[in-house]
Amino acid sequence: MTTADTLWPRAIILMDMNAFFASVEQLDHPEWQGRPIAITNGRRGSTIITCSYEARAWGIKTGMRLKEARRYCPELIQAPSRPQRYVKVSTAIMQALQRFTPDIEIFSVDEAFLDITRCQLLLGSPEVIARQVKQTVLQTSGILCSVGVSGDKTTAKYAAKLHKPDGLTIIPPWEAEEALRNAPVTALCGINKGIGSYLQQHGVTYCGEMKNIPVSVLARRFGNPGRRIWLMAQGKDPEGVITEIAAPKSMGHGKVIPPDTSERSVLLTYYRHMSEKVGYRLRKHHFRAQSFYIGLRTGQQWLKSRARVAEPTDDGEIIYIQCIAFLNHHWHGEGCFQVQVTALDPQPAQQQQSLFAVDNSKREGVNRVMDAINERYGEYTLTPVRLLERSDMPNVIAPAWKPNGHRQTI
Repeated sequence: MTTADTLWPRAIILMDMNAFFASVEQLDHPEWQGRPIAITNGRRGSTIITCSYEARAWGIKTGMRLKEARRYCPELIQAPSRPQRYVKVSTAIMQALQRFTPDIEIFSVDEAFLDITRCQLLLGSPEVIARQVKQTVLQTSGILCSVGVSGDKTTAKYAAKLHKPDGLTIIPPWEAEEALRNAPVTALCGINKGIGSYLQQHGVTYCGEMKNIPVSVLARRFGNPGRRIWLMAQGKDPEGVITEIAAPKSMGHGKVIPPDTSERSVLLTYYRHMSEKVGYRLRKHHFRAQSFYIGLRTGQQWLKSRARVAEPTDDGEIIYIQCIAFLNHHWHGEGCFQVQVTALDPQPAQQQQSLFAVDNSKREGVNRVMDAINERYGEYTLTPVRLLERSDMPNVIAPAWKPNGHRQTI
């Protein structure tokens, strides 16, 4: 049986951009081609968001401090992130991929699954289609990508990682189980170290060992996801391509701050920034929330709390008040490294309010006007006074950003 002349019963492509942000920067700065570059959150950013393959060859990794990275590679080029540019390129790529199939799942800013099962008679074999996908991405963006092809999502994603950059790896569904046999279970998407540790306790380190334990072992521990994990390791992931984005379970924003920050006014500025971003995001997608997670990383631990407001809100001012209370009760002057504000229970804003709800119509009117002006003239054209000097706090794209639906937020 060959891949070229056989219709696959199920065919999935995973398109994965190569060091996406760094590749965009090298595209826009030809003088950086072939040179080690690191993307940081603004010129003053001290942590590497991602880096080029040339930088990775020096041992530089995502999450590494810029100062440490330059000890590995003194010639490392720092490139401040440009979220709007990455958004534009990502959106163009995802729109181009829809020419192949409507069955597309935008997995993240630089990854997409395409179910091409129904396209084989029209477009050709999975290999032919995969090569067309690579060519389309290059023509659309000017950037190379890697592609994995198999009969299920997990194996396709595993395949895409095998030959980067600019790879094309095909694992036919009838060869998937054998191809995964010697792969560590933690090499599969969705199996983190915690699940991997549990599997190891039951004698499963490699995918080929998964059949040695009954599926009921995982089902009892993880429920239906456990059954999926058992099948994933055998190249039989049953999950289909998800074309619709579910309502969010949370909406949050966090930011790494200057190391060892202990000035209260600085922390308040960052919390105001995060609160306003969460509030705007809730309003933009017509949600409100009543419960909020507020976190502050100090050294190796997190100070954290859950705040609950009287009525569901989308107002950054109300969220910020919870952050002030959090600092008053939980922070005692320690040096800090990161802040986080997350709405834990987004719910449609049209829900009927309580009989005793406070009339916030004036604040809601102010927010509507502010949003309209900012959307037309640029983020924070109108802003609370505390954020007027926020030029050193640029935005970044979260890893799971998707160029559609409620996740289209920077």
